[in-house]
Amino acid sequence: MAEQFDVVIIGAGPGGYNAAIRAGQLGLKTAIIEKRDNKKLGGTCLNVGCIPSKALLHASELYETAEKDFEGLGIQTGKLSLNLAQMLKQKEDAVEGLTKGIEFLMKKNKVETFLGAGEITGPGKVRVHGEKQLDIEAKNIVIATGSEVTPLPGVEIDEKQIVSSTGALDFESVPKHLVVIGGGVIGLELGSVWRRLGAEVTVVEFLDRILPTNDGEVSKQFQRILKKQGVKFKLSSKVTGAEKLKTKVKLSVEPAKGGDSEVIEADAVLVAIGRRPYTQGLGLENVGVEIDKRGMIVTDHFKTSANGVWAIGDCITGPMLAHKAEDDGVACIELIVGKAGHVNYDLVPGVVYTYPEVASVGKTEEELKEAGIDYKTGKFPFAANSRAKTNHETDGFVKVLADAKTDRVLGCHIIGREAGELIAEVVSVMEFGGASEDIARTCHAHPTRSEAVRQAAMGVEGWTMQA
Repeated sequence: MAEQFDVVIIGAGPGGYNAAIRAGQLGLKTAIIEKRDNKKLGGTCLNVGCIPSKALLHASELYETAEKDFEGLGIQTGKLSLNLAQMLKQKEDAVEGLTKGIEFLMKKNKVETFLGAGEITGPGKVRVHGEKQLDIEAKNIVIATGSEVTPLPGVEIDEKQIVSSTGALDFESVPKHLVVIGGGVIGLELGSVWRRLGAEVTVVEFLDRILPTNDGEVSKQFQRILKKQGVKFKLSSKVTGAEKLKTKVKLSVEPAKGGDSEVIEADAVLVAIGRRPYTQGLGLENVGVEIDKRGMIVTDHFKTSANGVWAIGDCITGPMLAHKAEDDGVACIELIVGKAGHVNYDLVPGVVYTYPEVASVGKTEEELKEAGIDYKTGKFPFAANSRAKTNHETDGFVKVLADAKTDRVLGCHIIGREAGELIAEVVSVMEFGGASEDIARTCHAHPTRSEAVRQAAMGVEGWTMQA
């Protein structure tokens, strides 16, 4: 007889493992299924996404700082050299430590782990295709299978010369010329890593600006900063084909609106045009789970069209971000046990972990204008912030957008060192329906970069004091 569970979760990424932890905390008999070849939990984020990329971003930033800034700070060193093998090893060490941490959390919360591919075979029934086939049953099934790299027609990924974000974490040597197809978060982060380590980097973007969903002023300023760092851009351009030679790749590139094609030669190519939900082979058709035209699983408060089947994270509507998936997982389990689970998708912060970082939450100016909302803006440059100026980290600014009548904060956009940390204050204020004055009249430690957020909030009502 098949083992019975209250909840079976398919997928052990941030959404899945956090759902499992919450289920365990609430006393549900829980199982989680993971099909990753390396038999490690954590999903794309931990194994080949957020975590390893941050390990390389941090290490490469330190390398460039030592190369370019130490002398000016009065730090004398010997000849600097790159040990790429060690840099990649410390990345893997970080991943290994965190995956073991998740294994511990599963045991701590009495979650049973099954390694293999999960397939829904009927109502309340799941088959695990692992080293041996196993059938289990559950009152509730949660789909947390995440997303996968969106392929580009005419450009075949081999994870050697033409890579996805996965292959871009493991180049055996620094490419002389790396072409990044896509000017979004993933492409800019990984492009930054290899530029710091010595690669020439060219970003080809179909639209007329990078980070196309971000605030327009932020995108323009950020592109100027990256250009100053040495990144080259070909905007309003599309890649139509790739020819792989022994040591080179020839890319055919033409204007997005059509026109004469040109050839760009590269040692390596990173395809980073986005991600798509992963739902193949899950047996969704066996229970009638509805999927929309974008491949997303259709849900209503995480409930799918099939009774007892739920879905969270990248495979449903909303930002494809690990922290959104985490919140989805918690809310979904709380709804299963009758609590009031909820996620406010309007207040999911987004961060680009380059140098400087870009962070945002809420509405952009373009969105407010399109919606006809009357708003006020407060801005403050890091060039006028004492901590940033002292540390020679003055690129960027903070922008706060607030309702012109109520002063309620509607959005915040930051380019600057540790922007991903600074945005949390504004997210909290917005979650409680706070006003820009709430930030402006809250004492901030001096000297800190957080003062720039306060000064920008002061600027909404026109009383910025330090610029």
